[in-house]
Amino acid sequence: MTSRIVVIPTRRAHSNHAEVARSIGVDIIAGRYAEGTRLPGDAEMIAMFGVSRPVLRESVKTVVAKGLLTTKARVGTVVRERAAWNMFDADVLAWHLDAGIDKRFLNDLAEIRLAVEPRAAILAARQRSEEDIAELRRSMERMRREASDSVSFADADLALHVAVARASGNLFMRSIGHVIEAALRASFLLSAPVETEDRDTVLLWHQKIVDAIAAGDAEAASEAMVYVIHNGMRRHEGTVIVTADLLPSAETGE
Repeated sequence: MTSRIVVIPTRRAHSNHAEVARSIGVDIIAGRYAEGTRLPGDAEMIAMFGVSRPVLRESVKTVVAKGLLTTKARVGTVVRERAAWNMFDADVLAWHLDAGIDKRFLNDLAEIRLAVEPRAAILAARQRSEEDIAELRRSMERMRREASDSVSFADADLALHVAVARASGNLFMRSIGHVIEAALRASFLLSAPVETEDRDTVLLWHQKIVDAIAAGDAEAASEAMVYVIHNGMRRHEGTVIVTADLLPSAETGE
């Protein structure tokens, strides 16, 4: 039986080598190249992508650096086990959205957010600056102005969560932004809060995060963040997941 997944095409790459790296990454994540298997030889891949040998090699180096491939003498380029993949890398997360995600992937994203973002909210409440509070309030106002199913709403939502991580003062928490971005992008495209009740709930609890941080109430900030993440998970439960082979091609856009 075909795995039931959803494909969320991401922005196109801006260079030949980046686009080839993306194609290879997506094929690996989608299982077209299984763990432990060897990629086709240079000549075949050059013909496949229509690029030069230097471009191909630069592309492969990029994928190797992200943990998906390894090069072995007298063996070639081999797909690594999933445990070796750098899931905090922005490209690897984007390639997962291109390849297709399921509810397990969404839950994994939510769980890592639950492990980090409530703590970031606590730290932000304890040591936020006036500039941090102003940025949180600007993001909140942007969310209120924009339609719930607009890209601008999603961007404002992301900006608010990134501002919380920045206000925490913890460099590692700031770096979790790629995970937050992938989670919110998937959440937005799968189940934007377009119903009035859903929108009101999303805005209410994001405002609670901002107000608690501004008031220095660490416990309330943490609780509000937990609710926001769980509410996103709840909306996913009603999502209709479609089979990948019935979706338009991410490569052709047909």
